[in-house]
Amino acid sequence: MEIYTIIITLLSLIILMLGYTTFNLLRKNEKQEDILASYLNYLDKLSKTIEISKIKLKEIDEKGIFEKDDDVGVIFSSILKIQDILNEFILKEENLKENAKEEK
Repeated sequence: MEIYTIIITLLSLIILMLGYTTFNLLRKNEKQEDILASYLNYLDKLSKTIEISKIKLKEIDEKGIFEKDDDVGVIFSSILKIQDILNEFILKEENLKENAKEEK
């Protein structure tokens, strides 16, 4: 009879420990999902800002105001190069939708 109570006690302790660790890991996982969601939100806003600046720079460039041989033209060319680099970081809608599906 004593062996059964010892086994039941040990199993109960193991179950309690596993329950606590599962709950703790679930809580940490949910916290990480919240952080990830905020990062995706930030990246989405950044992507929209990059897209708007891309459109504005194209509007300015279409008017032909800037010449390549003066100082303003050189600076504008540098800004266009920076914009091209930033365009690589624009988030695609498909990637955001895939990430949202994976979270569910």
